[in-house]
Amino acid sequence: MRVAFDFLAVLGQWPMLLKGVAWTLGLTVISAAIGSVVGVACAWARTYGAPWLKAVVGTYVELIRNTPFIVQLFFVFFGLPAAGLRLTPEAASIIAMVVNLGAYATEIARAGIEATPRGQIEAALSLAMSRAQIFVRVVLPPALKKVWPALVSQIIIVMLGSAVCGQISTEELSYAANLIQSRNFRAFEAFIVATGIYLVLSIAVRRLLNWVGPRFLFGR
Repeated sequence: MRVAFDFLAVLGQWPMLLKGVAWTLGLTVISAAIGSVVGVACAWARTYGAPWLKAVVGTYVELIRNTPFIVQLFFVFFGLPAAGLRLTPEAASIIAMVVNLGAYATEIARAGIEATPRGQIEAALSLAMSRAQIFVRVVLPPALKKVWPALVSQIIIVMLGSAVCGQISTEELSYAANLIQSRNFRAFEAFIVATGIYLVLSIAVRRLLNWVGPRFLFGR
């Protein structure tokens, strides 16, 4: 039996693929920026916060890390409307991705924060720096430097996880591939192309973040 592949039937739909790539990158950029901030804030709370705050953040982290992302996404998109909060697919996707990344980033950032030598903090206190200044200027930069590779990997995982957002009609890359194959019945070619694009995006985003981190976030 001879199988004929027709990748041009898929590549000919490049505007749709390009739109899917744009949505995937947009979701990733927004969720990475907000989720990383949430992770750092929660890491501070778990390290220096009051006992009740540590308990609240700990519950959030364990809840998110021990449930599937698609369940979290469906809860946001289908569950919250029952409480009167209706969201667009794109807004629900961003919220779910931020919540998911924030939980994982919390533990990643906490590991770096707790690795900061106590002597550095005591030296900063001796210079009459405030607690906020110590955290932002003394603790956070070296902590981020230590855990940056792990945080970048988690951002890539969240970007790839955005593929399930097509299940709620967010027009990201997997949604575009599925729509293309439903029109021309070239499922194999459509998802091979999507796989290749995800691979390129992962490598490109990882390299970009590894370049951005040392230059703009924690120095060389």
